Amino acid sequence: MTHASIDLNLNDEKSIKAAAKIAAAGMLQYYTGDHPGDVPGNIPDPYYWWEAGAMFGAMVEYWYYTGDAKWNEITTQALLHQVGDDNNFMPRNQTLSLGNDDQIFWGFAAMSAAELKYPDPPKGRPQWLSLVQNVFNSQAIRWDDSTCGGGLHWQAFEHNKGWSYKNTISNGGFFNVAARLARYTGNNTFADWANKIWDWTEAVGFIGNEYHIFDGADISTNCSVINHDQHAYLPAVYLHGAANMYNITDGSDVWRERIEGIISALGTFFPNSQDIMAQPCERGKCDLNSRSFKAYLARFMGATIPLAPFADQLLRSKIQTSAIAAAEQCNGPDNACGLIWTDHADYKSTTGIGEQMAALEIFKANLVHTAEAPVTSKSGGTSKGNSATGEDDGSEGTKQNDIRTRAIEGSDKPGAGILTVLAVLIPIGAAAFMLISM
Repeated sequence: MTHASIDLNLNDEKSIKAAAKIAAAGMLQYYTGDHPGDVPGNIPDPYYWWEAGAMFGAMVEYWYYTGDAKWNEITTQALLHQVGDDNNFMPRNQTLSLGNDDQIFWGFAAMSAAELKYPDPPKGRPQWLSLVQNVFNSQAIRWDDSTCGGGLHWQAFEHNKGWSYKNTISNGGFFNVAARLARYTGNNTFADWANKIWDWTEAVGFIGNEYHIFDGADISTNCSVINHDQHAYLPAVYLHGAANMYNITDGSDVWRERIEGIISALGTFFPNSQDIMAQPCERGKCDLNSRSFKAYLARFMGATIPLAPFADQLLRSKIQTSAIAAAEQCNGPDNACGLIWTDHADYKSTTGIGEQMAALEIFKANLVHTAEAPVTSKSGGTSKGNSATGEDDGSEGTKQNDIRTRAIEGSDKPGAGILTVLAVLIPIGAAAFMLISM
């Protein structure tokens, strides 16, 4: 059966917004958290919780670039429902298997909400900026200098399978949020952390000499045996974090070189000099997670341009050519978007949340020139952060910003046969614990 692809005209803002709306609607058809009896912010199996955070981050930005508030209600509901007891995106039903990378994708969504002036939550609910600060604080205390000279583990807690692996997306996500908080708040502590994370990532070898960015390494080898797999979301988070650092350092040559280096190494994801984005796994079979990875490279390439305008000429062809190819691939039933954009109009690949999100993100990346740059607390930002007392400014009923790892209770356990109990309390005075005042 033949289906028509999305008709995309990159010279017509209305056409781009219409394409984004089709892709967004196709993505949200998989979401059931707004149905009676379901849990807001959760997506059905086989999808993982972290991808819901990525999805609603995409919807925050969809609203910003298109002005379409149709899905704002379910987006806000989802984000606020998943904040957890400590207002740091550590909900009870996710704690047992929480990865630092899982948590950070929800942090990305809240950070975008603060930067893009997405409607603030009502008084009495945690605010976007305070949520991001709490995520940052909870991850800062997990920085581990005892192995590999530093870095975050993949998993948040030692009892979790995979804790021995230090993966680059966890550290890159932490870097990205630190850099964005530095820009938004003007607080140098966040900038210091961003520099520290970048320097460690480079020193341990996860960022190569030619700016290829690799998956990670295990602490059993003191991170000396690096997994050289490359995934599109790795350069994505470092590129955008570097753009924020470039922006707050008045165009530092160091950060410009790093931005240019990352972009020059993107050939891994734009094979055969086509300027059409592809994941390396597309040459074989992509798993469920990696089917969304192009979404984050598309999102953060676009978001880099307002912060580092010189990057526009380096990225524009990649963004535009990929958008046209993605639109051609959105020719499944009801304009469902396929995975492999290099196949052009030959729809024969998988489709799902990740594929729809990737198309949405590459479409809206073509709208960055039509919108204002992300705000800061001094240039129009309205989101409230944590005061020196650790409380959310203006939010009644929120908790003190005493972010600790807490005991897993019975309701957290997936089954009676699992008896793992975590009770690790980090002293409030721990050196890595940050209470950032605005």
